[in-house]
Amino acid sequence: MKIKDIMSIQEILKILIDAGIEPNEANVEVKLLIEHFCGYTRTDILLGRKLTEDMLKIVKEKAELRAKTRQPIQHIIGYADFMGEKFIVNPDVLIPRDETEFLVRKAVDIIKANNYKMALDVGTGSGCIACMVAKLTDCQIIGLDISNNALNTALDNASCLNLFNKAIFRKSDIFSNVKPREKFDIIISNPPYIPPSEKAGIQKEVTFDPDQALYTTDEKGLEFYEKITAGAPEILNSGGYLLFETGCGQSQDVEKIMVTNCFKDIEIIKDLAGIDRVICGHLQAK
Repeated sequence: MKIKDIMSIQEILKILIDAGIEPNEANVEVKLLIEHFCGYTRTDILLGRKLTEDMLKIVKEKAELRAKTRQPIQHIIGYADFMGEKFIVNPDVLIPRDETEFLVRKAVDIIKANNYKMALDVGTGSGCIACMVAKLTDCQIIGLDISNNALNTALDNASCLNLFNKAIFRKSDIFSNVKPREKFDIIISNPPYIPPSEKAGIQKEVTFDPDQALYTTDEKGLEFYEKITAGAPEILNSGGYLLFETGCGQSQDVEKIMVTNCFKDIEIIKDLAGIDRVICGHLQAK
């Protein structure tokens, strides 16, 4: 890039940093804006390919929008990176987080180890969990969600990844639309787990995610763990697995819920920050 371009990019970075965005994050976001709105690859950026005035103008405009509204960068560019794939995101779905990769990786390991063929993703949202499980295993997976708009997004993502007949989506309030005698080997869920009392202090960017994907109605954030765990034994094959992503400080309560509902050999997996992030167990054989 020319000196003028570099100075302009530094000015754009300053817009984000002055808005309270961490410098490293701001640097990543400017690169994403350049890639998306200017059609540049990361190689183009590294090699210093020249930006036109029009390109700099639109990148600056989008950075100013990000700074002013704190709208997530993923909504501005229309997609989120997750496990090496780009997923369409919008205000109707939860933006995939890096922490959720721990949930997917554990599910994939269990499916491969047991040669499982049928999986269920409860509260599928963007479909990122269902799509990556379908992509990385021989398992067929059904993603359930109560939101029509979320299901449309999930279908679009599955289509982009050519996962026809491997990732299937269905409208359902938890298990309400699971068909009679339909059984699964593994149930996976990243359910809403934020108590309503924490809503006022939530990070601004998170407020752009749909409330129904974030918040529970109870004060411990356990509502959906209880509902899903209670219903899971009826639709799991004997010895089948149940996996959850959990919020900070919730793993012990979720473990108790699972044990009460006949799940055993509970395993808790920490994320890179040392937080209990994934809990799994399998159903006792009848």
